[in-house]
Amino acid sequence: MKPLSSFIIVCLILAAACVRPALTFAESGPSIRLPAPQTDGGKPLMQALKNRSTSREFSTEKLSAQVLSSLLWAAFGVNRPASGKRTAPSAKNRQEIDVYAATADGLYRYDAEKNSLVLVLKEDIRKQTGKQDFVATAPLNLVYVADFSKVAGETELEKALYAGADTGFISQNVYLFCASQGLATVVRGYVDKPALEKKMGLPLNQKVILAQTVGYPKK
Repeated sequence: MKPLSSFIIVCLILAAACVRPALTFAESGPSIRLPAPQTDGGKPLMQALKNRSTSREFSTEKLSAQVLSSLLWAAFGVNRPASGKRTAPSAKNRQEIDVYAATADGLYRYDAEKNSLVLVLKEDIRKQTGKQDFVATAPLNLVYVADFSKVAGETELEKALYAGADTGFISQNVYLFCASQGLATVVRGYVDKPALEKKMGLPLNQKVILAQTVGYPKK
């Protein structure tokens, strides 16, 4: 191989490294280890189903680290450590949905394997997670993001179907946890998704599917 050709190849590799997806900064950001989730107690399943409801009125009271840990584990945590499988199913176990938590302290990505929160933005972006007024002051807005690179090979319709269904499983887990713990919640599609994706720094193959607000009921 000629020296000039080798130089060109090195330049191309360096150029490719410079255009990595914007979200990669989240992977190297500081993380917060959450307390172990409480996996016992709460209301019986049938009682939680009876109490499951949607609310759009929230207290501004912050959720404790323990509540947040248990909530995220219920949503899409690892419940079978030996296999890494989760509390919600996903098509062919692709686990293509990432759960983000937008709080007053910043935006975090939930690392289910380590049960931790990885800092994405040290900024309060709650207002940008939806178009209703309550999202700006509720303590927690979950954002469900599908990584479509994990469902490569499927048709666009199938990708959308799987991502929507898998997000639905996760959001229903959140509903049942909230019903069991006396929390209020609402799942939302009324979101400026392109603007939120840009704010979050998502690469083109990752898309916001839905958001979900969680907090204590407004008194």
